Amino acid sequence: MENTIAQKLDALLKLQEIDSSLDEIRKTRGDLPEEVRDLEDEIIGIETRLGKFRSEIANLNTEIDNFKSAQKDGEKLIKKYKDQQMNVRNNREYDAITKEIELQELDMQLAEKKMNEARARIRLIEEDANRAEATLNERNEDLKAKKGELSVITGESEAEEQALIAEREKHIVKIEDRLLKSYQKIRDNSMNGLAVVHVSRGACGGCFSIVPPQRQADIRERKKLIVCEHCGRILADVESVEPVHQNRR
Repeated sequence: MENTIAQKLDALLKLQEIDSSLDEIRKTRGDLPEEVRDLEDEIIGIETRLGKFRSEIANLNTEIDNFKSAQKDGEKLIKKYKDQQMNVRNNREYDAITKEIELQELDMQLAEKKMNEARARIRLIEEDANRAEATLNERNEDLKAKKGELSVITGESEAEEQALIAEREKHIVKIEDRLLKSYQKIRDNSMNGLAVVHVSRGACGGCFSIVPPQRQADIRERKKLIVCEHCGRILADVESVEPVHQNRR
């Protein structure tokens, strides 16, 4: 059997009460959860950057090894060519071998230049890596402190929060999906998290805009869902105002 409007409003009011209690608990944590997430993201970024530094250094060292190997090959060829020069038959063969020796020496000089450039690049990367390492250590210390602080605050209210979450899970199954989505949408668009409010002293309990008397009467009947014309919050009921008794003299 489908719930009446009054039952739906009561269910929404109860959900709002639970969510408001959860909001208060989470408010005590301030910006700490977000700060922890930001630090974790920053640490991941620094570690990724350090990984790229290490990879680049490894590639440069491989290049240096290749150039060293090329130089050794060049030295062997030069020795071979010089030995051949001792047995040439004419000036043309001598000049040809001399040219090959000069080419090998140029290649070796170029390899030396490339190695020096690679070593200079490694030094720069190592400086960047050292700075990143120092920053990483600082951020890890900050994260440890923030997590400790958050753990203390969370620990004080964890049992209450878990009880409220469990109660909420049991409660939301009683509310139809369409209504639950509308409730959540209003909550998400509200700065104070209020989606369901009372009319108090003739005004909306969310935005404090005046609610006309006839509309208040409709709200009291609880025969249909009525929202505030100004903020869109669900107006669940009208709070009764206790009459003020003046002392007779």
